[in-house]
Amino acid sequence: MEILHIFGLEKSLFIFQLVNFLIIAFILKKFLYKPMMKYINERKNKIDQGLNDAENAKIALENAGEERKKILAAAKADADALTASTKDSLENTKIKLTQEAKNRSDQIIDEAKQKAAMEFENMNSRIGKMSVDISGKIMSRVFSSLFTDDEKSKVLARALDRIEKGVYEKDAN
Repeated sequence: MEILHIFGLEKSLFIFQLVNFLIIAFILKKFLYKPMMKYINERKNKIDQGLNDAENAKIALENAGEERKKILAAAKADADALTASTKDSLENTKIKLTQEAKNRSDQIIDEAKQKAAMEFENMNSRIGKMSVDISGKIMSRVFSSLFTDDEKSKVLARALDRIEKGVYEKDAN
């Protein structure tokens, strides 16, 4: 035990320090180590949960990308179908409007032809009347030197009557 005294170690003091160390170790274990380990385990669980959530988010993101592609493909198909439908509708409308315009132009042409025919008949009638009047005047001048007024009016009336009948008979044919 001399060696213990040489180094300044006493038995009662050593036991007291050992008991003191054990008490402090117990207190530290109970009040510091266990709460610290609990906190570390909770932190580790949160980190593991965060990694799992990140992995799940990565998978969800990949699935969302695939879903996005499907939605875009469906939208493109719908847009193509709508475009084709619009083109068909536009073509049908174009054909319909073209036919309506053609029908209207045919109607306008027919109306113009009818107007022209009526105008032609009207002009023929007016020309016929003018020719009868001119013929009457010519005959009146020619007959004035050949016949008396009474004879002239009878011949003139009969000639004008024949001319009118001849003109109107031609109009009837």
